[in-house]
Amino acid sequence: MLVHLSVHDVVLIEQLELEFDNGLCALTGETGAGKSILLDALGLVLGRRADVSLVRKGAQRAAVAATFRFSLGHPALVFVEQMGIESEGEIVIRRTINLEGRSRAFVNDQPVTVAYLADLGSLLVEVHGQNDRLGLLDQRVHRAVLDIAGNHGDLCAEVKLAYKNWAHAKQKLDAARELAEEGRLQEEALRRDLSELEGLSPKPGEEEELTKLRSLLKESTSISESLAAAHAQLGDGEGGSIEVRVAMARRAIDAKADVSGGYLNELLQSLDRLSIELTETLTVMESVGGKLDADPQRLSEVEERLFLLKELAVKHAVSIDGLEEVQIRLETELKKMGSVDQQVKEEEANVKAGEIRLSNLISKLHLARMKTGQKLDLGVMQEVHDLKMEGVKFNTSIQELPKEQWSENGGDKISFEVSTAPGLAPGPIYKVASGGELSRFMLALRVVIADSAPIKTLVFDEIDTGIGGAVADSVGQRLSRLAGNVQVLVVTHQPQIAVQARRHFKVFKDLHGGEAITGVEQLTAAGCIEEIARMLAGEMITEEARAAAKRLMHEAR
Repeated sequence: MLVHLSVHDVVLIEQLELEFDNGLCALTGETGAGKSILLDALGLVLGRRADVSLVRKGAQRAAVAATFRFSLGHPALVFVEQMGIESEGEIVIRRTINLEGRSRAFVNDQPVTVAYLADLGSLLVEVHGQNDRLGLLDQRVHRAVLDIAGNHGDLCAEVKLAYKNWAHAKQKLDAARELAEEGRLQEEALRRDLSELEGLSPKPGEEEELTKLRSLLKESTSISESLAAAHAQLGDGEGGSIEVRVAMARRAIDAKADVSGGYLNELLQSLDRLSIELTETLTVMESVGGKLDADPQRLSEVEERLFLLKELAVKHAVSIDGLEEVQIRLETELKKMGSVDQQVKEEEANVKAGEIRLSNLISKLHLARMKTGQKLDLGVMQEVHDLKMEGVKFNTSIQELPKEQWSENGGDKISFEVSTAPGLAPGPIYKVASGGELSRFMLALRVVIADSAPIKTLVFDEIDTGIGGAVADSVGQRLSRLAGNVQVLVVTHQPQIAVQARRHFKVFKDLHGGEAITGVEQLTAAGCIEEIARMLAGEMITEEARAAAKRLMHEAR
C-alpha cells in the first residue's frame, strides 16, 4: 500500500509530506483547492506523462516521491526484483522534471525508464476517473477483471502455455517446410548434376588418354605419311622386303650351323627374334595407320568430350579424375534425401495435436467465462441497484474469436457493456458511461471481486459526480467495505462518503506573499467535524451543521 507521498514544487504545491494508512482515505476541499494536483503528482510516480507545466512557477524542478510497502510475494515486489532491484518489502519511487521538460525516474535509488515505471505503476495503483485511461476505459482490463472474478488463473495459465506450445510448433512447422522446400530445390540440383555426370560417365585417367588422342588426331595426316614412308622402307624395295632379306640371311647362317659347333646358335636366335619383331612392327604400323585416317568428326567428338569434362570439373571444383568421386558422393546424398519430408509430417502432427489441446482449453475457458460473466452481471446489477443507478443495465459481452485471432489470453473478445436508460441499446462502457458512472461501475465491480482481486491501492476520482443523499451514503458504505481488503483513496465532495474514511485529508489553498499555495492537512476528529459541517452547509458553518456532521460521523462509526 501507499504509505508516504512527498511532493515538491508541483503546480501550486510548494512542499507536502503525507502519511497514509490502510483502509479508506478521503481527500476533500473546496473546488479549485488543488485536489487534482495531488492526483497529478501521484500519476508522475506511476509513470504518467511528464509536462513542464507541472513545475511550480519560480522553481527549477518538480519532484515527487512515493513509498509503498507490501508483504513478501506481492507482484510489484517480484517485478522489481526481476530487474535486480532490491526491495525488502518496500518500493520507493522518485520522479523529477526540470524546466526543459526532462524527466528522471528512480526505483529504490536505481534509475529506470518511464516505460518501466508505468509497468510497475500498474501493479501498485489503479486510478478510476473521467480523465483516466486505465481501469474500465481500457478494454483489456475487462478480460482481466472477468478472469479474476471467476478465479480462472490456473486455467488461464494452461491456455497461455498451450498457446505458447502451439505457436512454437507452428514456427517449427514453418521452419521444416522451408527446409523441405530448400531440400526439394537441392534435390533437383543434385539430380541435374548427377544426370550430367551419368551422361558423360567419366573415368579416371581419361583426360590424359583423350589429350593424347586429340594430339594424335590433329597430326593424323603427317603421321600417316611418315608411317607410309617407314612401311615402304620396311616393305618391298630393291632386293625385296626386309623380312625376305632377314629370312635369306638366316638361311645362309643356318647352312653352316652344323659345322660351327654351336657357335652360330646365338646369332640364329637373334635373327629369329628380329623376324618376329619385324612382323609385329609391320602389323602395328598397319593398325595405327588404319586408325589415323583423317577423320574431322572423330576429332570434334574428342574435343567436345574434353570440353564437357573440363566444364564439369570446374563446376565441382575438382580435377577431371575427381569427377567419378563426385558422382558417387551425389548418389549417396540423393539416397539420404526424403527425411526432410518426414520431418514436415511430424511437425504437422505436432501442430494439429497442439491445436486440439489449445482448442479444448479455450472452449473450457470460454464456458467458465460465460458462467462467471452471468454471475458478475448479477452481482454488479445488485450493487448498481443499491447505488441507485436506476434504469442502468450491465452486461458482460463474450464473443468467440476465429482461430486466426486466438492469443495467449484465449479465444474470447470480452467487453463490459451498459445501457444507461430503458430502451437504449447497450454499448461499450467506456463510450456510454460518464466519468462518475464509470467510477461507480468500477466500485461495483471491485466490491463483487474484492476477495479474489490482486492487492493494489485504488483511487476513485469523481465517483460522487451527480449524486447525493442516500446514493452518496450507499457509495460511502461500499467504499468502506472495499477498504476492508485494499487501501482506497477517494476524492469527494460528499460528506456521506468522507465520514467513512479512516484518514481524512483536507486540501486547501492559501496566499503567501501574493502567491497561491496548495496545502494538505490530516484532520483530527474535531477537524473532521468542521470539514464535514462545511461540506454540508457551505462557507457559513452553523451549529446545526456541526450537529449534523457529528451525527453522520457517529452513524458511520
